Amino acid sequence: TQNVLEHGLSVKSYLFDLLDHLRKGTPLKYNWKLPEWIESISPFLETLPDDKTLELYTTYHDCGKPYCLEIDSEGKRHFPNHSQKSYEIFNQVFDNPIAGDLILHDMDIHTLKSEGVSEFCRISNCITLLLTGLAELHSNCQMFGGVESTSFKIKFKSISQRGKQIINQLNSIKS
Repeated sequence: TQNVLEHGLSVKSYLFDLLDHLRKGTPLKYNWKLPEWIESISPFLETLPDDKTLELYTTYHDCGKPYCLEIDSEGKRHFPNHSQKSYEIFNQVFDNPIAGDLILHDMDIHTLKSEGVSEFCRISNCITLLLTGLAELHSNCQMFGGVESTSFKIKFKSISQRGKQIINQLNSIKS
């Protein structure tokens, strides 16, 4: 129900709603279900890039999707390698290497398995990717039945588990 730009703007709105809540304690505007690890995120907020970079990243993170759309025999839409294509297109238009790198790694949090957490934590903006993944999950769920939908619950469980592992990993590195 959204085009690529509308989706990007929605994810941006959700991310900044969450960041305002975490940074300033402002009430959340959207319907959120927050994972337990969110209480431990404060020390890592300083690792986030500047807000302009976050705006560029979230707004244009899927800009390559129209160029890699495939429709299977059942009519389902797929976007193979859309992060790579989005990265390439973004870099043709904008000069922000950090936003470009975030776009390149945008799908990592959504596909992350337990055994990949240590490697994921080596990405300099892993906390940005984690928080954006949470924002995107909430943005998308409004189209698919909200936070009570089965799809949301499955994805929320995954990001909750991975987020806890990421925070634990980063805390052990800091110690």
